[in-house]
Amino acid sequence: MKKRFDVTIAGETNLDLILYGLPEEMPVERELLANDFRMTLGSSSAILAHNLAALGVSVGFITRLGDDTLGKLALERLTEKGVDLSRVKTVTRGTATGVTILLHHGATRHILTYPGTMFEMSASDLDMDYLASGRHFHLSSLFLHKALQPDLPRIFRELKAAGLTLSLDTNDDPEDRWEGGLDELLGLVDIFLPNEDEARRITGASDAEGAAAALAKRIPVVVVKCGRRGAFVQAGGRHRLVPTEPVIAVDTIGAGDSFNAGFLSAYLRSEPPEVCAAFGNRTAALSTLRSGGTGSFRDPALVESLFVGKR
Repeated sequence: MKKRFDVTIAGETNLDLILYGLPEEMPVERELLANDFRMTLGSSSAILAHNLAALGVSVGFITRLGDDTLGKLALERLTEKGVDLSRVKTVTRGTATGVTILLHHGATRHILTYPGTMFEMSASDLDMDYLASGRHFHLSSLFLHKALQPDLPRIFRELKAAGLTLSLDTNDDPEDRWEGGLDELLGLVDIFLPNEDEARRITGASDAEGAAAALAKRIPVVVVKCGRRGAFVQAGGRHRLVPTEPVIAVDTIGAGDSFNAGFLSAYLRSEPPEVCAAFGNRTAALSTLRSGGTGSFRDPALVESLFVGKR
């Protein structure tokens, strides 16, 4: 049976407010002046949905938003790229759409998040038939889905039984506990996409290679994102570091989510894992050329440059 979408996603949506030029150590009770500011589409799930759609992947996205200005702006950005939002849940009373304030210090940043509606999205917000109408399902930000966590193993099993492949990017655990049903979910996914720090914290390994080896005992494809070094891939008994080309980065916000978009788009074209990682490296690098996680993907010429010599 032909599927309606290439990828379905259930996840969080917020806006990123990015301030540049502030010191890393900030005194209290002082007015500190940034030298630049951007407001962009934020959250790992929404960035992934947007950037997948910009790459030509058909995406169905379920999220929960407040009936407010930030929620409306987020939906406008997703609609621009053709993400299907027919199952989005907008709440007219109570909690507002979440927001993340990022204080950019060059190589490092402070990240301050008001979770908002992302903490409230539950299984009752999900249309399972809609999610099952994709070829592949992805979940990001496991530890921000407080209300959804208890039902995720069941949801993953249902989607797997419906013939979908599954991927997971936990993102950081603000509580640094790495629980929330993670162990059970790792036994269900086909692709796991942590960054190096997350992979080491989950496994206790000292490096990306050791973490990937530990995770590969349970997961068919493990991809550990290693920033400027590229991505370490372990699949089918093979493992290698897939290097990335250096770029002069403007902003690394959303680079990991952009890697996921590139990797999954190539995976859906039935490319081998190393090729998927190489394309993920390209999309991650592209992301860093503009502010925020989606700025580069709003520029059609930049997106087209990804495919030069590839088609």
